Amino acid sequence: MASRSASRTLARVAASAARSSLAVRTMGAAPRFAARASAVSSIQQTRGIKTLNFGGSLEKVYERSDWPKQKVLDYFKDDTIAVLGYGPQGHGQGLNLRDNGLNVIVGVRKDGRSWKKAVAEGWVPGKNLFTIEEAADKGSIVLNLLSDAAQRDLWPTIKPFITPGKTLYFSHGFAITYKEQTHVEAPAGVDVVLCAPKGSGTTLRTLFLEGKGLNSSIAVFQDVSGKAHERVQALGVAIGSGYLYETTFAKEVYSDLYGERGVLMGAINGLFRAQYDVLRAQGHSPSEAFNETVEEATQSLYPLIGAKGMDWMYANCSVTAQRGALDWHQKFYDASLPVFKDLYESVKNGTESQRALDKNSQADYRESLEVELEEIRQAEIWRAGETVRSLRPENNKK
Repeated sequence: MASRSASRTLARVAASAARSSLAVRTMGAAPRFAARASAVSSIQQTRGIKTLNFGGSLEKVYERSDWPKQKVLDYFKDDTIAVLGYGPQGHGQGLNLRDNGLNVIVGVRKDGRSWKKAVAEGWVPGKNLFTIEEAADKGSIVLNLLSDAAQRDLWPTIKPFITPGKTLYFSHGFAITYKEQTHVEAPAGVDVVLCAPKGSGTTLRTLFLEGKGLNSSIAVFQDVSGKAHERVQALGVAIGSGYLYETTFAKEVYSDLYGERGVLMGAINGLFRAQYDVLRAQGHSPSEAFNETVEEATQSLYPLIGAKGMDWMYANCSVTAQRGALDWHQKFYDASLPVFKDLYESVKNGTESQRALDKNSQADYRESLEVELEEIRQAEIWRAGETVRSLRPENNKK
């Protein structure tokens, strides 16, 4: 088993990661985390804008030290930041902005599920919680963090409030890039920017509270003021990003949709299922099949890749595991490359975006989604996984 050779390495990596997590610190935190933030503030990074070599290509990155907390507060002192939507991104970004001391308000459908959730998390109706129209009207910087389908459906309602001089902000290039499908076009006289955290809003919030941060991509679609680039950098830091790199609206949404359907979610689920099913067909027990397919990957091997790369993971596994991986990886590459090419084209030509809009606009979408998720939940592989996870030592502490 590859993980036997990797176990001691993983322990060392985990200890190192715990120490290195101090390298990227939140510029602000919720009051109950203030003591923790204060304790680590003295070792906050001092690095700033720089050009780095990414596999042979030079790219510019931006770090938090370019926008220390007081600079951010001074920069936005005359602004009202309106967060439209309180889903994962609206929730995470809104709370992080609020905890960083900025003047932020939330706009959602009155008395709906998101409204009630916002109230439960300290947003006050009439003070910093409003309807979508009211928030869009009050905001000088409007963060459109509604779902892709809702951005399309509510754009006629929101657009009249996006008046010249304001900044319109997205965390996804979807609405602007697929404007033929969404009918969302950049209004005249406003800056249009993007900051896309590379993870869910829930993770963005969790890491912020832990004094860490997700990396985010930033882009400028329309720069009327001449200050859109610096404004989106400041916003990226204010929402809790660890560092920022540049992209375009189109490249952000193409890579995002492609990655989600590919290795990040769709492909990995398909590969897990295929390997598990072959093991079961050959007589292996559910626990063995799950451990050799999912548990070892997520608990032992993937953390090594995340720490120092694929070669590091290979180097810290048994010779037998190394040889098998090196001999077989090209076969998987050759088999999957045509599928990935087809997938990218489907994203680029708008097929995937239209399918998502059509499906997500159905009145019974949440109910039908739950049916699909329940099918996954009840599959033997994931029922076996539930039992395996319950046996982890950390889940058996009394």
